[in-house]
Amino acid sequence: MASRLKMKANNQAASEGTEDGWRLPNQTPSLEEAHRTIAIPKELGFWRKLLAFSGPGYLVAVGYMDPGNWATDLAGGSKFGYSLLSIILLSNLMAILLQSLSAKLGIVTGRDLAQACRDHYSKPVVLTLWLLCEIAIAACDLAEVIGSAIALNLLFGIPILWGVCITALDVIAVMYLQNKGFRYIEALVIVLILSIGGCFLIEIILSRPDVTAVLGGFIPKLEVIRNKEMLYIAIGILGATVMPHNLYLHSSIVQTRKYEQNTEGRAEAIKFATLDSSLALMFALFINAAILIVAAAAFHSHGQNEVAEIQDAYKLLSPTLGATLASTVFAVALLASGQNSTLTGTLAGQIVMEGFLNLRLRPWVRRLLTRLLAIIPAVICTALYGESGTARLLIFSQVVLSLQLSFAVIPLVIFTSDRKKMGKFVNPTWLKVLAWLTTGIIVVLNLKYLLDWSGLTQLIARLFH
Repeated sequence: MASRLKMKANNQAASEGTEDGWRLPNQTPSLEEAHRTIAIPKELGFWRKLLAFSGPGYLVAVGYMDPGNWATDLAGGSKFGYSLLSIILLSNLMAILLQSLSAKLGIVTGRDLAQACRDHYSKPVVLTLWLLCEIAIAACDLAEVIGSAIALNLLFGIPILWGVCITALDVIAVMYLQNKGFRYIEALVIVLILSIGGCFLIEIILSRPDVTAVLGGFIPKLEVIRNKEMLYIAIGILGATVMPHNLYLHSSIVQTRKYEQNTEGRAEAIKFATLDSSLALMFALFINAAILIVAAAAFHSHGQNEVAEIQDAYKLLSPTLGATLASTVFAVALLASGQNSTLTGTLAGQIVMEGFLNLRLRPWVRRLLTRLLAIIPAVICTALYGESGTARLLIFSQVVLSLQLSFAVIPLVIFTSDRKKMGKFVNPTWLKVLAWLTTGIIVVLNLKYLLDWSGLTQLIARLFH
C-alpha cells in the first residue's frame, strides 16, 4: 500500500514537471496544526479570493516595521535627513521579490525554506544554517522585546527589565489564538498594523515635512556607500527591512491555505500570495519611510542630528512639534509594533526549529522553547546595558540580521531556480537574473561593511603597497 502511494505521488510529481526524489521521507507538514486549515472555495470571484488568500503577507510585513526599524530609521533621519529614503525603497523592493520567491517555494514544493534546506544539504550544513538562523531570530527578538519594553516604560513607567519579562507572555497569546484558528492571529496582526499606520499618519501631519526634499530622498546617492557612518545605518536598514527569518516564515504560512494540489491550483495560489505580500509590504514601506521622514522633519531640520535613542525621540517630539499628542502617539505605535513582531517571531522560531531539526514536540513545548531561545539574550543584554545602551543594541541587532541574510537568500534563490524542485514553476531567466542581482547587492554591502569596520581595509592596503 505504501509503495503504491509513493508511486502515485511520484507519477503526480512527474506529470507536473517536478521530481519527488529530493524530499526526505517521514517529514511532517510545516506548522502541522494549521496546515491547509483555511479553505479556498473554487466559486469565489477575484476580490473575495484575494481576501481569502490575504493574511500571510501581513504576518510577514510586521517584521518589516518592528522596533529595530525604528532605531535605524530614527538614526538615519535625524543624522542624514531624507538621504536614506532611497535605501528604504531599495530594501522594500528586494523584500517584495524575495518574499514572492519564498511563497512560491512553499506553495510548489510543500516545503518551507528550512525543510527544503534539510532535504538538500548535509547534516553539518543544516545544523550551521539552523544556528545562524537562531542567532538572527534572537537578534530580531532582541529588537522587538526591547522596543516593547521601552514603550511600556514610556507609557506606564514600567522598568525596562520588567517590561522585557512581560513581553515574554506573548507566547500565551500565540498559543490561544492558534488554537482558535490561524485566521485569529492574522486578524490581530492586521489590526495592530492599521494602528501603527494611523499613528504615523498623525505624526507626518504634525511634523509637516518638506515634500520636495522627501521625493528627492528616494533618489539613490553614491554618498551612502562612501560615508562609513551612513553605510553602517544603511546596512542596518537593510537588515531591519529584509529579514532572514521572514523568508522561512512566509514559505510555511502560505501552506495554511487549502488550495488545489495541481498545476492550476498552485499557479493561482502563487498569484494571490504574491499580491497579498506585495500589498502588505507596500504598507510596510509607508511605515518605515514615515519613521525616517518624521525623524528628518522633527529633528534633522531643527539641528538635532544625534537622536538615535527611542526614549530621546519620545521626549523631544512634543516640544519640537509643539503638539503634546505627538509623543503619546509615538509610544502607542511602538508598543503595537513590538507586540506584533514578537507574535510572528515566535511562529518563525517554531518553523525554523521544526524544519531544520524535524523535532516533534508538543505545540506548547515547541513555542515555549523557541521563545526562551530568543528572550534570554534580550533579558541578559537589557540587564547589562539598561536604558543607556538600547539604541546601540537595536541598531547592532539589525546589522546582525543583515549579515545573516545571505545564508537564507542564497538557498532560496538556488531552490526556486532548480527545475527538479520547482518543475513548471522554476524561475524564468529574467527572474533568476533579478534574484541573483539582489543577492549580489546584499552580499557586496555586507562585505563592504565588514571591510570598513573590522580593520581589514588597512591590512589589505598594506599588502598591496
